[in-house]
Amino acid sequence: MTQKPTLLVLAAGMGSRYGGNKQIDGFGPNGETILEYSIFDAIRAGFGKVVFIVREEILEVAKEKFLPKLDGKIEVDWVIQSLDSFVPEAFKQADRKKPFGTAHAVLCAKDAIQEPFAVINADDFYGKEAFEVLGKFLSAEVKPGLHAMVGYAIQNVLSENGTVSRGVCQTNEKGQLIGMTERTSIAREGDKIVSRGEGEIIEIPENTPVSMNFWGFHPAVFVDIEQMWMDFLPANLENLKSEFYIPTVANNLIQSGKAAFEILPGGKTWFGVTYTEDKPVVIEALKKLHESGEYPEKLW
Repeated sequence: MTQKPTLLVLAAGMGSRYGGNKQIDGFGPNGETILEYSIFDAIRAGFGKVVFIVREEILEVAKEKFLPKLDGKIEVDWVIQSLDSFVPEAFKQADRKKPFGTAHAVLCAKDAIQEPFAVINADDFYGKEAFEVLGKFLSAEVKPGLHAMVGYAIQNVLSENGTVSRGVCQTNEKGQLIGMTERTSIAREGDKIVSRGEGEIIEIPENTPVSMNFWGFHPAVFVDIEQMWMDFLPANLENLKSEFYIPTVANNLIQSGKAAFEILPGGKTWFGVTYTEDKPVVIEALKKLHESGEYPEKLW
C-alpha cells in the first residue's frame, strides 16, 4: 500500500476538567496549540492528510485557527461529530447531552478516509518518534487484520497535579495487545504507581505500556466499528451517559480473533493538559524542545 497515511484528530471533546477549550489554547513559544506539534510531526513523518473531528459549534473557530497555518502543507478535511451522527431514528435519545465517545468519533470519519490512518487526541503531545514509528507501520505493515497502538510506559504519563485515568495494556509473548483495562485514580505514591479506582488498590509496574489514544488502523476497521455501534445503540438506549470507546473496539476485535494489534515502542515523550495547573509544565517542556532544536523557532 503506497498511499500516504491520514491523521484523524479527535477534537470534539468538552475538556470538562480543564478551564476553557484546551484544543485551541496556545502553549508553544509563538502561541502554538499542542495539536500543531502533532500535525507538524505527522507531516515530517510522511502523512498526507489531516481530518479534524469537531462539534458544529467549534467548526468555524477551528478553521480560523488552523487553516491559514496548514494551507499548502497538508490536505485538510473536516467532519462533524453530533449526537445524531450514524444514529438511526429508532435509537435517537432526545435528552442526551454527552457525546458518544471516541469510537463514535472515528465512525463519523468513515466517509472521509479510505487509506490507513492514525487517531490522536487533539490535546495530547505524543512526540516525534511516535509519529515516525506509526507512519512506517501505516505505510508498510498495516492490513485488515493488523492494526497498531503506540505504547507509553505508565511512569511517563502521569500528572503532578492530580490523578489520571489510563488504559493499562495486557500483552502476549510477541508484545502484542491482548486486552486493555481502564484504570482510574492513578498517581505516584512514594516509589510506587498506584490505581485507587474501581474499589480496589492496584500497584502498576513502572514500564507497563498504557494507551494514550494513539492508534493506527487499516480502513477496513470502519466496517467492524459500524457493526459494533449498531449493537451498542440498542443495548444502551436507556443510558444517556453511555460511551463507545476505541479500546472497546480493540478488545472486541482481539477477543473475536478478527484482528491483532501491535504495540509500537515510539512512546518516549508525552505530555497533556488534564488540569489547569498542567499548563505551565507543558509550556516549559515545549520551550525546551524548541531550544534543543527538536522544533524550529517557528513551526509554520
